[in-house]
Amino acid sequence: MSDSITPFQLLRQIADSSRSAASQLPAQREIRALWSGIGFTVAGRQYVAPMNEISEILSVPGYTRLPGVKSWVNGVANVRGRLVPIIDFVNFLGERSSATLKTKRILVIDYEDMINGIVVDSVEGMQHFPVDTFSAEMAPEIPESLQPFSDGHYVLNNKVWSVFSLQRMMVSEEFMAVAV
Repeated sequence: MSDSITPFQLLRQIADSSRSAASQLPAQREIRALWSGIGFTVAGRQYVAPMNEISEILSVPGYTRLPGVKSWVNGVANVRGRLVPIIDFVNFLGERSSATLKTKRILVIDYEDMINGIVVDSVEGMQHFPVDTFSAEMAPEIPESLQPFSDGHYVLNNKVWSVFSLQRMMVSEEFMAVAV
């Protein structure tokens, strides 16, 4: 018999080698379920909206002012052939923003045949929170006028992120009453 090994023996050697190497791998870590949303800031507070509520994020486009509307309605903008109302969220809250136009962004919400562009001070990108860190309690710094649209909060890296439903706000009586 020759010194060569059969293909079956070679496969067995590879399998044995793989098994011995696998025992040296680090222990598997526990996998934690995550909830993800789009983080944004308004008047110095962090919010996170469910990702399925935001259809796109834009820089603040040029817009045309509208007569006879409340001050928090900036106007309408043409966004890819659609007229989108531009709503200043900070002004809607009755607060002032120190953010520059360069950092402000538009969260486009397309819901129930309505579309709105909500101006926020900044967008913090996708945020991922372990689901077991959720608290259904209202974050203490949430203005009373926004509490009906908040579903609790997460704490991540010592920051409180209020879960906020932009869709629920968009269909509320306060938001729909834009005429002066």
